[in-house]
Amino acid sequence: MSPEESIALIKANLAEVLNPEIIDDIILKEKRDLKVYWGTATTGKPHCGYFVSMVKIAELLAAGCHIKILLADLHAYLDNMKAPLELIEQRVKYYEFIVKSLLKAVGVDITKLEFIQGSTYQCSQSYTMDRFKLEGITRISAAQKAGAEVVKQTADPFLGGIIYPLMQALDEQYLDVDAQLGGLDQRKIFTFALENLPRIGYKVRAHLMHSMVPGLGEAQKMSSSEPDSKIDLLDSADVVAKKLKKAVCVPKKIEGNGVVAFVEHVIFRVASLKTGGKPQFTVERRDEEPLIYDDIEKLKADYEADILTPQLLKAGLTKALNELLDPIRSDFAASEEWQKITAVAYPAEEKQQKPKKQKKEVDPAKRAAALAARAEQLKLQEGGSEEAK
Repeated sequence: MSPEESIALIKANLAEVLNPEIIDDIILKEKRDLKVYWGTATTGKPHCGYFVSMVKIAELLAAGCHIKILLADLHAYLDNMKAPLELIEQRVKYYEFIVKSLLKAVGVDITKLEFIQGSTYQCSQSYTMDRFKLEGITRISAAQKAGAEVVKQTADPFLGGIIYPLMQALDEQYLDVDAQLGGLDQRKIFTFALENLPRIGYKVRAHLMHSMVPGLGEAQKMSSSEPDSKIDLLDSADVVAKKLKKAVCVPKKIEGNGVVAFVEHVIFRVASLKTGGKPQFTVERRDEEPLIYDDIEKLKADYEADILTPQLLKAGLTKALNELLDPIRSDFAASEEWQKITAVAYPAEEKQQKPKKQKKEVDPAKRAAALAARAEQLKLQEGGSEEAK
């Protein structure tokens, strides 16, 4: 692959690239491989939206990039304590298992990747001093703005969520990379890094942003914190089918349609990666020839024309997605260690039983008085009836 082809592949299939000239200079002038990191906070169980990042990581590896995967354990705690401190270590192990399995499912050679746990360097003296420097020059409003699309927002936020974007900016320096990969929801954190790292003496990096897969319900993106918006990577085939059956999929409407977007950004991209750029998506039809798509624009046109209905699209996606998830589910079933870690990292929530209402004890004297008053009332009523006769 020529340097120009490498640059083209690095920038391909992205929604936006900030400071693309950094990529050009490193590959064309410095004549070395681009160093990129992608990070994930180890919170809830990863969902199928992760396929978008994994496919891009596969493309970056094909372009000759050196990739570092950051398992951001401290970030998971800082984001409104989504991961309790006592579970962080096990969740890091769970994420490493599932991310590796996910990458293998899309055909990535995981020996070319470097996995790093955030707390191994984020607790160092030098990192802490640099964090203090950033904290000293950052207004709370700027930090809140930076994390607005990523960190859980509340009326009275915890300090951890405010520090979160500052640490993500510093990670670029301490991971020694040229660029960071993330979804469009990361843009405000990326621009924060661009504006503020130079203020404490560090260089600007490039930022690669891919599109976000809308949630299956009303959510704007698949999210671990919104169960109805996502399909987990270890969901059974039946659960996948049930979730897709209930997914919002407005007929003839493409914009904001999470099902169509999932086919475009996950199924087509993975198929393209596996077939060398020749994806194919098949939709079976009862008593008719199947609809076969090798072009996403043709699929969208058929959907808008109601040739491809929501019911047909969901059925086709259910089959394709379950085929994609099968090797991940098999890896999990074959690994006793992974299963044990899962049980510890995500302990089953005990359903709290509602306490039975205790009958109030009535004062015997009050009860006797009430019964006497009731008897007297009945006696008066009977007397009135006799007089009426």
